[in-house]
Amino acid sequence: MNIDSILLGMLGAPEIIIILVVVLLLFGGKKIPELMRGLGKGMKEFKDATKDIQDEIKDIDPTKELRK
Repeated sequence: MNIDSILLGMLGAPEIIIILVVVLLLFGGKKIPELMRGLGKGMKEFKDATKDIQDEIKDIDPTKELRK
């Protein structure tokens, strides 16, 4: 068991609420939607890039089945 799994197991509802309040205070209400939009775009680009790589691998060896 490593320290990361221990720390993640300790986050409950009160801790998450405190983190959200701190983020709101740091960035303000107007900045958060912009941050989330940028995060969403980044995740979409990452998914597209991984799909492109998987397609290239299939083109190289079409007999290989990729895990989903």
